[in-house]
Amino acid sequence: MPSDRKDTAKLQTLILLSCCTLTPAVANDDFSGDSLDLSDSFEADYSFLLEEPVPEVLSTTKLRQPKSRVPGSTTVIRGSLIRDLGILNLAEVFRLVPGMTVGHVGSNSPVTSYHGTVAYEQRRLQVQIDGRTAYQPNLSNVDWNTMPVAIENIERIEVSRGPNAAAYGINAFLGTINIITKSPADTEGVNLHSSYGGLGHKQLFGSTGNTGDDYDWRLSYERRGSDGFDYRFDDNDNKVSFHDGYALNFFSYDAIATLNNRNAVEVRAGVTDGTDEDDRRRIGEEFGALNDPDVDVRDYYLQATWRYTQSENHFLHLMTSYQDYDRTQAWRTCPQGLGVDFCADVNQNLNESRLELELQDTLIITPDFRIVSGLGYREDRFESDTFFNGKGANYQSRVFGNFEYTPVNWVTFNAGANWETTTTVDETFLSPRVAANFHLTDNQTLRFVYSEAVRTPDAFEQEADWGYRVTNLSPDAFAFLEEQRVGPSVQGSGDLTEEQITSREISYFGQFRLGNGLLSTEVKYFNDDLRDVIAGVLNVEEWTIGNNVALDQQGVELEASLEYPDTQLRLTYAYLDQDGRYTGPPTPEETHRFIRLESRLSAKHSGSFVWIQDYAWDLSSATAFYYVEEFARGPFKRADLRVAKAVYTPRLSYDVAVIFQHYFHDTPPVSRENNIEDPNQVFIEAGLRF
Repeated sequence: MPSDRKDTAKLQTLILLSCCTLTPAVANDDFSGDSLDLSDSFEADYSFLLEEPVPEVLSTTKLRQPKSRVPGSTTVIRGSLIRDLGILNLAEVFRLVPGMTVGHVGSNSPVTSYHGTVAYEQRRLQVQIDGRTAYQPNLSNVDWNTMPVAIENIERIEVSRGPNAAAYGINAFLGTINIITKSPADTEGVNLHSSYGGLGHKQLFGSTGNTGDDYDWRLSYERRGSDGFDYRFDDNDNKVSFHDGYALNFFSYDAIATLNNRNAVEVRAGVTDGTDEDDRRRIGEEFGALNDPDVDVRDYYLQATWRYTQSENHFLHLMTSYQDYDRTQAWRTCPQGLGVDFCADVNQNLNESRLELELQDTLIITPDFRIVSGLGYREDRFESDTFFNGKGANYQSRVFGNFEYTPVNWVTFNAGANWETTTTVDETFLSPRVAANFHLTDNQTLRFVYSEAVRTPDAFEQEADWGYRVTNLSPDAFAFLEEQRVGPSVQGSGDLTEEQITSREISYFGQFRLGNGLLSTEVKYFNDDLRDVIAGVLNVEEWTIGNNVALDQQGVELEASLEYPDTQLRLTYAYLDQDGRYTGPPTPEETHRFIRLESRLSAKHSGSFVWIQDYAWDLSSATAFYYVEEFARGPFKRADLRVAKAVYTPRLSYDVAVIFQHYFHDTPPVSRENNIEDPNQVFIEAGLRF
C-alpha cells in the first residue's frame, strides 16, 4: 500500500502542475459577475461551453453557481451527450462519472456506487428527479429500471462527488445525483423514438407538448423492455436459463403555469406499471417455488412547486410531492425435505409511500454574497406482512442553509450545514461543510473542502420483521396454519446507529481556449474516513448487519473534455485506495467477509474515454470505452460505437442510428449469475420530431 500512495501522490502532483502551467486565452475583467438568475433554463446543447467562460451547476449547494465557486467537484452530463453516445439505460450514464462504478448483482437490476461500499442496496447516494427524492423510502434502494424518467426527456444530470448532506440531508452520504428534465417550454411538438437490439432490448418513447403565453405542457409515454441476461450457473456449475427480464410502461405529465410576473407553478405527475421478472431458482430450492415470482409494479407520483420572485435578488419556492411504490410478488411453494406434502401461497408484497415538503429561500445580498436556506419535512410509510409484519412510518425534519461569499476577486468562501432529526434513531444530527475556492486566474480555481455527513439506518435495516405468512394451504390437514408465519424469520435488532463520514478534498478546475475549441479539466484528491458503517448479510436465514466496519479511502479523480464545433473528446479516470477493518463484536472468522461485502463495487482503477465526431451530410459517430480494472470476480471492459444519420427539413427532422457494443471480458465481473452469451451486441434506433 505505501508504494500505491506514493504513486498516487506523484500522479496528482504531475496532473496538477501540468494543468496550472497552461495559460487561459479568455479573460473576464469583472470576475465577480452579475447575480445569477435562478429562473433561467439551461442550454440544450454544447454551445454554452464555447460562449461562457465557466459552466454553471445548480445541485451542489442549491445555489446556481459557476464551477469556479462550487464547494466540491461536480460532474455535469448533458442529455445531448447521453443520446449522442447511444446510452440505452439510465444507470449506464454513470460510467461517465469518475469514481462511480456500475454493475449487476444477481439480477437484471443495475446498481451504481461512488467509491464502492454497496452491492445490492444502494444506500448511500441521494438521487433526485427535478428536486424530488427518487430512491425507495424504506429499503433505501434505487431501482434504476423503474426510474420514471425517459432519457429523451433529460436536460442534464449533475453528480456532486462527495458528501452533500449539508444541502440534502441524511442519505447524501457519498454524493448526490440530480436528474434535471427538459422544461415543457423547450419540447413543443411531437417527439418519437424507438430502439431495439441485443438481450431483448426494446424501447418506445413518444411525447407531445405545446407552449403558450402562460402555460406550457408535455405528455410523455415510454415502454421499456429487456429479456435480461442469457444464463446463470446453478449450484452444480451447470448453465441454466435466467428468467430476469422486464416490461414496463411509463406515463408522465409536466406543466408550467405562469400566473403573473412574480408567481409560477410547476406540476409533475407520473404512473408506472409493468412486470419485473424474478427467477424461481434464485429463491432457493428449499423454498420449492413452483412458479417464477415476478414482481407486479404499480407506482405513481405527484409533485407541485410554487415559485415566487419577490425581486431580482430574492426568490422563494415551495415544493411538495407524494410518491407511492406498490410491489406485488407472490408464488406457490412446496418446500422440499419436510417428509410430507405441503404447499402454500406466499408473497413478498410491499407498499411504500413518501410525502415530502421543502421551503427554500434564496437571497442575493450583493453579487458577491448570496444565501440559500430552507426547511424540509419527510414522511415515509411502509406496509408489508412479509418484511415488516404490518405497517409503520418514519419522520424526518430538517433546517439547511449555505452562504457563498467572495470578499475579493481571488477567493470565494462557502459554508453550509443541515440540522436534521429522524425517528429511525430518535436523534438529531448536524452535517456541516466549509470550502475555500482560490481563483488562480479567471478560469482556474483551486478548492479546499471539508465536510461531514451521516446516514441513518433505513426502516428495513432497523425495524425488519421478516417472515412468510402462508395461505391457501394443501392438504386441508394444514388449514390450522392459514395466515400464520411458517419457516425461517428474522427481526432487526433496532439498535443500529448512524454511519459517519469525514471528507477532505483538494481539487482543481480549469478551462482554456485552444483555437476555436475549449479544454476543461477537473482534478480531485480526496481523503475520506467512514466509521460505524452498517455491513453484513440481509437474508431471512442469515441476518448479520451491524455498525461493524470502518473504511479509510483516498484517491485521485480526473475529468477532462476537449470540445471543438465538430469534435468532442472526454476522458475520466479514478484511482481508489481503500483500507477496511472490522470493528464489531469478536467474530474473527467473519472479519474478512464483512469488509468484502462492502467492497464488491470498489475498484482501484476505473475510467472512460469518449470521442464524438460530426461529419458532412449530417453524419456523426460516437465511440466510448469503459474500464474497471477489477471487481470481485474480474475486470469490466466494453467498447461502444454509434453511427448516426440525421435529416432536417422545415417541417420535421428524423435520425437513424446503429449501436455496436463489444465486451472484452468473458467472466461476469460482479456476479456469476449475470452472463452474456455473445460479447457482441447490436442495437438500432430511430427518431422523428415535428
